[in-house]
Amino acid sequence: MSDQDRVVVFDTTLRDAEQTPGSSLTVREKMEIAHQLARLKVDVIEAGFPASSNEDFEAVRRIAHEVEGPTICGLARVVPRDIERAGESLRGAPHPRIHTFVGTSDINLQGQLRKTRDEVLKMAVGAVQQAKAYCADVEFSPMDATRTDPDYLCEVVAATIEAGATTINIPDTVGYAVPEQMGELIRYLRQRVADIDRAVISIHCHDDLGLAVANSLTALKYGARQAECTINGLGERAGNAALEEIVMAIRIRGEYFGLRCGVETRELFPTSRLVSRLMRCVVPRNKAVIGANAFAHSSGIHQDGVLKERSTFEIMSPQDVGVESTQIVLTARSGRHALRHRLEQLGHTLSKEEVDKAYERFLEVADKKTEVYDEDLLAIVGDEIRDVPEKYHLEYLHTISGTGTVPSATVRLLIDGQTKQESAWGDGPVDAAYRAIDKATGTAAKVEEYAIRAVTSGSQAMGEVTVQVKEQGRTLTGRGASTDIIEASAKAYLDALNRLAVATGIQRQHPQAV
Repeated sequence: MSDQDRVVVFDTTLRDAEQTPGSSLTVREKMEIAHQLARLKVDVIEAGFPASSNEDFEAVRRIAHEVEGPTICGLARVVPRDIERAGESLRGAPHPRIHTFVGTSDINLQGQLRKTRDEVLKMAVGAVQQAKAYCADVEFSPMDATRTDPDYLCEVVAATIEAGATTINIPDTVGYAVPEQMGELIRYLRQRVADIDRAVISIHCHDDLGLAVANSLTALKYGARQAECTINGLGERAGNAALEEIVMAIRIRGEYFGLRCGVETRELFPTSRLVSRLMRCVVPRNKAVIGANAFAHSSGIHQDGVLKERSTFEIMSPQDVGVESTQIVLTARSGRHALRHRLEQLGHTLSKEEVDKAYERFLEVADKKTEVYDEDLLAIVGDEIRDVPEKYHLEYLHTISGTGTVPSATVRLLIDGQTKQESAWGDGPVDAAYRAIDKATGTAAKVEEYAIRAVTSGSQAMGEVTVQVKEQGRTLTGRGASTDIIEASAKAYLDALNRLAVATGIQRQHPQAV
């Protein structure tokens, strides 16, 4: 591709995105983000609005002089004092740009500026000429361009190019445009403005109708060569076009757009997380490209496809945007393939029969929880895939406990192929369950130690119980896991009894089968 196919990526996170309510940044925070944007290799950083405050002036000045690589831009209204402050903040910087703007739609002229078209045209030209005295690189924006009379827009664009503007930005300030209209507007400007090739056509879209990225990409397809955007799509009202989405669309759909950009895409995810943290704006899980779910799969069909061939359900590699790997989210919709794959990653290679057994237990847990985590899987494997014969198997457990109620438990066990059921009272539901198990198994084992821990966090966490029992001079440890801690306790006790049975060859007299 030629240089004419290269898109200039203009990041306005530090200026437009900072206008997101509740997301103001300190100078130090702006500096941190600016350095990360340089690592991201954006072409232009709009660092702030120097005339708006002393702090913004200082942020622009420091970024312009301390951040290496990108062009650093300061915003200014078509007001002499604004342009003067922008020029002062950028003085001596290696790559400065002044970006000046004024509303050009009749809505702006009549409702806000209270000026005529001729007056606004003169203000625009004068501002560009003044900015040229500070730096050669000057950008002009006819604000609300998509609602501006097209012929008047062409007149303003032509005049500001003649005055020295090197970039002409076409803002969809209120997110009013639709893609087809945006494309036609860019085409119209290129056809009607004689010297349009003397300037780079830029696009700046807001997301009020959810079309900011689509409008930006369409404008680029029709000849715009600068995209103004923000990390995570932050900005006024519904936000701006999201930088990460525009960049990855150009990369992934290169054959369609015929464009390229110089952004280091592997820095997209780290940049997104930094901006999210410092601006206190959480990235939605389903956010394109950099959301937590962007490379996560929970459907069994999708998981199976991705594990066999990633491209079946992923159009980009997670590593390309700085994400470590595809995430297989284990839920009740996951299949055996996904479960076996994750267990293998955790170091457990199971036979088909063991996978089937673990999968049945996995589904029981998944039905109770939104997501099954690695710790849950390890608990399931430890609980279901045993290295000792299961002499005692828990079929049923019911407990009653509460203030003013005598704790009781009923258990039904499968013992050597026969069903045994017993009930007992105790000092709490766990003690009652253990007493009922003692009656059903005829054991004389004594509990030496009992420990419980939460495997994962939250009210639906898997609980893991470890119990140490002693019988005939032997002490062995059992463990059990469940989202029901009483059930986990019973399983742990039975696990210990199974191990004792193997170790000592115990033959017990069990109560009559029911």
